[in-house]
Amino acid sequence: MISGLFRVRLWAPVGVFTSLVHCLHQRRVALAELRGADDQKAVDQSLLELKMVQVVFRHGARSPLKPLPQEEQVEWKPQLLEVPPQTQFDYTVTNLAGGPKPHSPFDSQYQKTTLKGGVFAGQLTKVGMQQMFALGERLRKKYVEDTPFLSPTFNPVEVFIRSTNIYRNLESTRCLLAGLFQRQKEGPIVIHTDEASSEVLYPNYQNCWSLQERTRGRKQAAALQPGISEDLETVKEGMGIASGDRVDFLILFDNVAAEQVGWPLHPLHAEEGLQMAVGPFLHILESNLLKAADPATPSGKTRKLYLYAAHDVTLMPLLMVLGIFDHKWPPFAVDLTIELYQHRKSKEWFVQLYYHGEEQVPKGCPDRLCPLDKFLNAMSVYSLSPEKYHTLCSEAQVTGLGNGE
Repeated sequence: MISGLFRVRLWAPVGVFTSLVHCLHQRRVALAELRGADDQKAVDQSLLELKMVQVVFRHGARSPLKPLPQEEQVEWKPQLLEVPPQTQFDYTVTNLAGGPKPHSPFDSQYQKTTLKGGVFAGQLTKVGMQQMFALGERLRKKYVEDTPFLSPTFNPVEVFIRSTNIYRNLESTRCLLAGLFQRQKEGPIVIHTDEASSEVLYPNYQNCWSLQERTRGRKQAAALQPGISEDLETVKEGMGIASGDRVDFLILFDNVAAEQVGWPLHPLHAEEGLQMAVGPFLHILESNLLKAADPATPSGKTRKLYLYAAHDVTLMPLLMVLGIFDHKWPPFAVDLTIELYQHRKSKEWFVQLYYHGEEQVPKGCPDRLCPLDKFLNAMSVYSLSPEKYHTLCSEAQVTGLGNGE
């Protein structure tokens, strides 16, 4: 019932826009299907060789980030965090240069919040571990069993792993790897992380002044839209939350999502906002594609599989940039997979995209099987090199144009 109320009101301000976007997306998919027969004649998929796979995934189910100020709290008991035996897999965490693991200010903050039952905020649950193990098993079926692309046991020569430096993401990665390689390895598992101040696997408001300014005040403005504030009071009353207690829809949603499936929300971003939110990460994904397709790249400088443990706030702008956002909040343990193929005869390169295991037609592509140059051309609008990212993020601070609008 709460989810239904959210759905009605939160869709209202952007309903027309999202409906239009959805229709355009459906039309692009339909046209691609009509063209499919002709395109497949030109590209014999039996002659395609899989060269590289990149998987961006959200962590598994977790405890809420903040408790709700209501009398009857959901109990989060330690038993909910028990580790299923099949997900146990040893790993080491380093910084990007291979040095010691950086400090995690997020985990330090979560440990200051103890939920009813004794569990800290933001912790990966047993259900979340099982979700990630299942995702790993799905990847194993596709890339080990159905297609002998990866070795059946973990090999560090084949796999590169990067995660945000947050414990639930590191543990989610462990569970995924346990499912993918059935707890078998030929070498050490190393998960690379970055300092929170320079992380690009999520929109970094602390590191990007312009992004911070663009979003300043938007939460308050959204709450003042017609009907939103009234709905907030209605929901609070229905959940036994005192009218004077300060709480917003994001906190309410986070608690609901931690207990059940979430509701759709379509965040609006301008082009520069998307660039600053996900441009640096997109640049990393593109660089991996270019290195793999470059015949001058030395052997051993690329991997078969790149794994990136990220968040919902990473996936949403990334899906929008790719033109495949389905107007639904990315669920726990969801994955975005980018496959790179080369034609054995023509030596041409192609990209195939999957979200939640379903084939997608990326923006700028004529079909699900997209020529690499077309895919990169469409993404170049949003991709930001580290230098461009730094310039764009500090631009408003220098010019004084940042006004939070």
